[in-house]
Amino acid sequence: MCIVESNYQFLLTVGGILLLGLLTSTLGRKSPLPRVTLLLLFGLCIGSNGFDLIPEVFSEWFELIAILALLMVGFLLGGQLTRRHLGAGSRKVFWFSLVAALVTALTVCVALVLVGAPLGLAILLGCIAAATDAAAVLDVVAEFGRRTRFGRVLLGVVALDDVWALLLFSLGVALVASMSGAAESGGIVVAAAREIGGALLLGLAIGLPGAYLTGRVREGEPILTEALALVLLCGGIALWLEVSYLIAAMVMGAVIANFARHHKHPFHAIEGIEQPFLVVFFVLAGASMELDVLLGLGLVGGVYLVSRVAGKCVGGWLGGVASGASPAAKRWMGPALMPQAGVAIGMALVAANEFPEYRQLLLSLTIASTVVFEILGPVFTRWALLRVCAAEQHTLKQEASPR
Repeated sequence: MCIVESNYQFLLTVGGILLLGLLTSTLGRKSPLPRVTLLLLFGLCIGSNGFDLIPEVFSEWFELIAILALLMVGFLLGGQLTRRHLGAGSRKVFWFSLVAALVTALTVCVALVLVGAPLGLAILLGCIAAATDAAAVLDVVAEFGRRTRFGRVLLGVVALDDVWALLLFSLGVALVASMSGAAESGGIVVAAAREIGGALLLGLAIGLPGAYLTGRVREGEPILTEALALVLLCGGIALWLEVSYLIAAMVMGAVIANFARHHKHPFHAIEGIEQPFLVVFFVLAGASMELDVLLGLGLVGGVYLVSRVAGKCVGGWLGGVASGASPAAKRWMGPALMPQAGVAIGMALVAANEFPEYRQLLLSLTIASTVVFEILGPVFTRWALLRVCAAEQHTLKQEASPR
């Protein structure tokens, strides 16, 4: 393919997908389906499973687009982890995220063992099940409105959720390796600690000077160039050092939001530019889905799907009990955490490389379940936001009414 032809195909594809984003935003407001699900379904239709309209030259950029989108998602989620945003909700964020991750992992593991799955495979899939798709949840909350109390707590929970999931996964891999007698189980733990610890240090190393330096060019508010420079610098160094760029971006965002005393809106500049990347990201994610793997789920796959839903719901409820959350928040936090995508597939790839005996089942089941949860999960998230918002408004009306 000549350079001129590839260039016009690339530009036409980007323009068409961005126009689609405007259309789906309108449909999302008039439809029970959130924008994320609509974008994924559209990508499914124009991808290899549908009309195969996406040119190969554009698909080759998917990994870079995904990294850029997730860096911005991590940056914005980190910005939600502030005393001003969370207030008394910080306790809820901690307990919701921790208990939901632990209960989900345990529920999936036990359920798979009961239907005859190998213990090692069950442990790995249980840890993978704990992860949530931060990008999908952020987009649904942004579409619905970030100003609700439940929405703010949900964003904080999602920001910590993948951290707990990665920690659980590293421990699970080490446990399975020791069970199978692998000599490198200690090396796996060290590598996981390096990835997470390195990301934390990198986020601090960029976030602390960033908190002081941003907002100086235009007094009181960072400009877009500053925000993008920090995000891209953080992502580039994280990839170079082979640490988690998502966690690094979250830590950097949280540090700047908490320590930048001279401006109040450190993330206002980047909120507008993240949307085009997310639109392209979700459409390409839908186009890359492999529907044929759903046919091979079988009993183990069905149990995995059901037990993950049960684990998230029970874990969200127990986390609400531990944190003293409202009845509505306890009931709906679990369903709001259903989306699952990139982090889970990344974990499955790592586990498949470490344990070749589980490779086929791990990858097939994780990819297939991701298709289900990525399409239906945002619907649960939006429904949860609507239900909790309605309950909160009802409570406020009762408190305001004369007795």
